[in-house]
Amino acid sequence: MSHPSFQSAAALTAFGSYVPDRILTNEDLSRIVDTNHEWIVQRTGIVERRISAEDEYCSDLCFAAVRNMLERYPVQLQDVDFVLVATTTPDTFFPSMAARVQAEFGIASCGAVDIQAACAGFVAALQIANGLILTGVHRKILVIGTETLSKITDYTDRTTCILFGDGSGAALVERADKGAFIGSYVSTSGGEGHQLYRSSLSSSINGKEILANGKIVQNGREVYKWAVSQVPRGINALLERYSLTVEDIDWFVPHSANMRIIESVCEKTGIPIERTLSSIEHYGNTSAASIPLAIDLALKEGRMSEGDTVLLYGFGGGLTESALLLRWTL
Repeated sequence: MSHPSFQSAAALTAFGSYVPDRILTNEDLSRIVDTNHEWIVQRTGIVERRISAEDEYCSDLCFAAVRNMLERYPVQLQDVDFVLVATTTPDTFFPSMAARVQAEFGIASCGAVDIQAACAGFVAALQIANGLILTGVHRKILVIGTETLSKITDYTDRTTCILFGDGSGAALVERADKGAFIGSYVSTSGGEGHQLYRSSLSSSINGKEILANGKIVQNGREVYKWAVSQVPRGINALLERYSLTVEDIDWFVPHSANMRIIESVCEKTGIPIERTLSSIEHYGNTSAASIPLAIDLALKEGRMSEGDTVLLYGFGGGLTESALLLRWTL
């Protein structure tokens, strides 16, 4: 398949993932809040999610995903010149998780930056990695999407605690003769940021008072309406920009926010659900980790092949969207 020109000198050369051992089922949640398995599955598609141990943090999940990548691919990290970690749940705001990764793996000399773009974070980090490589200064970038959302979930709120889980995914992005990044799209609806947030120092967003409890707070109805209207619009704009159609897409990998959102997006765009990858059923909504976890599940099942055209679409807190069209290189 021939594609229109897009500036890229980068390709994915390795992939890894990690999820914690502990499983939190819908039945487990029914003993915590007023809910049940059938209600959760009907509304979200989630059966279970993974929960980090009490002494297991974002940095630990980063390390584990990278180790998994190193076990599966013949790559090494000593010449990595930049580390990007996408997360909203760092165990420390500084040092960054990226700096922690640099130290853990003894990478001699590299930049280290955390990306905070919530559920769009992993895709945003890939976009940034491609840009850094395009400058000619960088050649090998480690990109990680990791969340420990269970540590900031309010388990008294039945509308949000059923959604979130923990996990991590890692990818190596390297300079290549034939770039794999076909197209890119971003959009932000910052005026709606109060619909999905976690408070820090302030008690207001956009002049609206928020619940300052340090936990995830979501207006599920409004976020759903935003996602099912904005994501199809973004997909159509991206495909039109690069003169492609849904028939050109081998695999669609949206953020695994909610299976009902994914089904609605597929219905509105014409992307077959059979060509859509998610991690929602067994991992829940893992924010920046959901897309790499979905990819890695497909890789382990042998569903993705070198040369496939893959559409990644992250969307969520911000409210922010980041999308990438990739020619798969693994």
